[in-house]
Amino acid sequence: MSLKLSRRSRILLIIAAVIVLALLLGVRLLDTYVDWLWFGEVHARSVFTTEILTRIVLFVAVGLLVGGSLAISLTIAYRTRPVFVPVSGSDDPLSRYRSMIVSRIRLFGIGIPLITGLISGASAMGDWQTIQLFLNGTSFGQTDPQFGLDIGFYAFTLPFVNWLLGWLFVTVVVSFFGALIAHYIFGGIRLAGRGGQLAGPTRAQLAITVGIFVLLKAVEYFFDRYNLLLSDRDMPLFNGATYTDLNAVLPAKLILLCISVICAIAFFAGAFLRNLQLPAIALVLLILSGVLVGVAWPAILDQFSVKPNANDKEATSIQRNMDATRAAFGLQNVKYEDYQGSNQATQDQVKADSGTVSNIRLLDPNVLSDTYTQLAGGQNYYGFPAKLDIDRYTVNGSTQDYIVAAKEIKTDGLTGNQTNWITKHLVYTHGNGFVAAPANTINRAVTDVSDTSSAGYPIIGTSDTKNPTGAGSIGGKPGIKVDQPRIYYGELADQNDYAIVGGTPGKAPGESDSPDQKNYYYNGTGGVPLDNWFNRLAFAANYGERNILFSDAIGDGSKIMYNRTPRDRVSKVAPWLTLDGDPYPAVVNGKIVWIVDGYTTLNNYPYSQQTQLGDATNDSLNGVTRQANNSINYIRNSVKATVDAFDGTVTLYSIDDKEPVLNAWEKVFPGLVKPSSAIPPDLRAHFRYPEDLFKVQRELLARYHVDNPQQFYAQQSFWSVPQDPTEDGSATTAAANVANQPGYYVLADAAGEGTPTFQLTSGLTGLQRQYLASWMSVSSDPQDYGTIRVLRLPTVTGANQVDGPVQVQNKFQSDPQVASDRTLLNNPNVIPIYGNMITLPVADGFLYVEPVYIRQRNQLSYPQLARVLVSFGSKVGYAPTLNEALDQVFGKGTGAAATTPVEGAPPSSSTPPTSPSAPTSPTTPTTPPANSGGSNPALDKAVTDIQSALAKLKAAQQSGNFADQGAALQALDAAAKAYETAKNATPPSGSGAPQQPGG
Repeated sequence: MSLKLSRRSRILLIIAAVIVLALLLGVRLLDTYVDWLWFGEVHARSVFTTEILTRIVLFVAVGLLVGGSLAISLTIAYRTRPVFVPVSGSDDPLSRYRSMIVSRIRLFGIGIPLITGLISGASAMGDWQTIQLFLNGTSFGQTDPQFGLDIGFYAFTLPFVNWLLGWLFVTVVVSFFGALIAHYIFGGIRLAGRGGQLAGPTRAQLAITVGIFVLLKAVEYFFDRYNLLLSDRDMPLFNGATYTDLNAVLPAKLILLCISVICAIAFFAGAFLRNLQLPAIALVLLILSGVLVGVAWPAILDQFSVKPNANDKEATSIQRNMDATRAAFGLQNVKYEDYQGSNQATQDQVKADSGTVSNIRLLDPNVLSDTYTQLAGGQNYYGFPAKLDIDRYTVNGSTQDYIVAAKEIKTDGLTGNQTNWITKHLVYTHGNGFVAAPANTINRAVTDVSDTSSAGYPIIGTSDTKNPTGAGSIGGKPGIKVDQPRIYYGELADQNDYAIVGGTPGKAPGESDSPDQKNYYYNGTGGVPLDNWFNRLAFAANYGERNILFSDAIGDGSKIMYNRTPRDRVSKVAPWLTLDGDPYPAVVNGKIVWIVDGYTTLNNYPYSQQTQLGDATNDSLNGVTRQANNSINYIRNSVKATVDAFDGTVTLYSIDDKEPVLNAWEKVFPGLVKPSSAIPPDLRAHFRYPEDLFKVQRELLARYHVDNPQQFYAQQSFWSVPQDPTEDGSATTAAANVANQPGYYVLADAAGEGTPTFQLTSGLTGLQRQYLASWMSVSSDPQDYGTIRVLRLPTVTGANQVDGPVQVQNKFQSDPQVASDRTLLNNPNVIPIYGNMITLPVADGFLYVEPVYIRQRNQLSYPQLARVLVSFGSKVGYAPTLNEALDQVFGKGTGAAATTPVEGAPPSSSTPPTSPSAPTSPTTPTTPPANSGGSNPALDKAVTDIQSALAKLKAAQQSGNFADQGAALQALDAAAKAYETAKNATPPSGSGAPQQPGG
């Protein structure tokens, strides 16, 4: 007896279903509308509409294909069902199922295909990029070495063919099982009796469906020939068609193709024959041929012919792999140079490399974030990323590399009432300032570890609304000029956070622009308008925040800013790009912009080596976005993107106007990417060679510098990427899990051209050895941007070995000078931090330089440079300054070529922190003045107070107690003011009058 629902129950169920559907669709539509508004803000709605329309077309097309085919299959099965079906008994379950289905035939006949189609369509929507590349693919102008087809076929056409065949197989399989189940339920298939029974229509439909599947398999065999050029049979040594693939698998594909066509014909014929012998024979033939021809024969050839002679048999395939990999990863035009790698150098030789020595970088951007926060951060709501950046600027006619950062808003630093909704989202909306410090010097050397109050710090300057030329300013000269220092878009913005800016003065609370300016109102073009109730309702629902809807602070002129991190903005505008993990700020024509490197990648370049992007780019750097571990075998830095820090404008520039993958996407999104000719010279001057691309190329260059296939097979002359020697455990032999050493940006004359250039560098060691085998650099200079240079050292014989980074670190730690400095390195109150070890070619050898920082063991401390380690050959230098360390290694006077600390320069030109933090050096004299000799009691008291405050300050600095330091500084400042007042009140007299300080 069937269960029937009452009319009221059916209505309630329908209403519940409508509500659930409305909620699901409502959330999706809300997200779509918010995205639509955002794409309008960045003038990229063509990207949004193109992606959405492509997804919709895919959803409909694949849904109709799979769901429609299933509907047709079920319809045929139902209409060709037997008229009379014997029932085994009163409790026959099939009889009950038939009755239930027949009574609701439309529900099952439409519902099942509809659900299947919806699931299939939703699954296919994510492949919209494959479809667009197929429709807009271009020519590479290069052909594969086996079939002579353009690389564009493998990049754009073959992925689509594989995708299409996959969905056709799914369609046929779903249709087959749908028909099989339907025929079984309706009696077309009976399992009773010997061998069971198949009705004629059932046999015909199932045989034709299987025949279509086998015919599709024949098509797949045809295109599998091209997929062989992506074979991983000889991985991890190389990718591409091997000897076995070309001489066994490739012929087998053609044989199996022919067999599949014959078998498909047999199945089609079997549909109209009363017995199934012919289809059964065809099925057995297909399976046996697949096993014997497709699997057994290649395995036999590989085992007994190829492997015993692999170095010779695979030579052609390896050569093809080497050529393709170099072409796909931009390693074709590497400039190799044999380098002596001397372990001895004279003073004159070192001084002659003044372009390198004078620019040796001492500051490590991976260490100094907390130092910047304390010295330049000011208020608690400003902050800096965990990793700072390096860039070069020409200031007052001199080109210098700087440690740079944007002083951003950091909502994580808000506390107390600062975290309420209005203050967090309407007041603390933006940062203020571009911060820079010369990378090759500090304010003062730490000569006495017991007194580190104001030594060892970067000479930090900030260009902000108060001082637009403060960054890079030394000695009162103007530094890097910033016309618009406000930062609304930056790396510290939370992905789910937002800021509401602008509005009507008097109603809106005004934005905090600086400690002295609390009522700034945004007047830029960034943000989405909130001056209508519909948008306010949409964003209130999107963020689940009713204040957006009801707050009177939001009105005419109000805008909401969201998706504020540079990588997020670029990834949404250009979803087809793989983005570098380290955006960096630059001042371009007076504006702060974020520069983001974009890569076009493929994983189907024939014969090219598959590389795991995440593994290749992983190193010891902190504060960078890690790449997903996707497999790629082609990469180009095709796009440089900029994000305006003030208004969020996203601009894409082409680096290589002829890059085929970029050209395909330019056809998909016309006008989105500007040509390279549109790059402003001031922007081009700040382009850096991207780090992630460098790491991938470095990983491959360690192997693909080898030219001979036999040597490549034997892995002769392979190199390794060195481990970071400053990481814990990297100096031991069991350091298998220590991260790789990152590449380092330096300003150096490594090319021997007489002029320092900005470049990204790294050493390479022998394969699974620690000695230095080569050194590579890539230029970031506009004149030869992207030029890769490699200095190759002679083959190691023992006497001429050049130590690698790990060996040098061992040498540092075992050096008597370092080991004996227990006051610094073994002080229980101090944490030593080893900075980046930079390798530089100097005087026909390699100079290693490593800064050593110290940090007090308390939460409010921050790193300061205390010592510099230098190594050349067998000699080690260890001193408070680079100059002294160079003198120790090469002889007195050599260090004069290096940049000396700027004695007397303050560590920061920014406003001191107002929240509890490490105080900067006092502005009052640290040497107490002389007293009046009793003629002025007020003056004598002030002198005594100054002496007492200085003693307390020194004690607090030695203990690392910043609260006591702050109190001592306040007492010192009050005593100094009292001294000045008393001094001015003292009447001038004859010789008996006390002299003024310094007089």
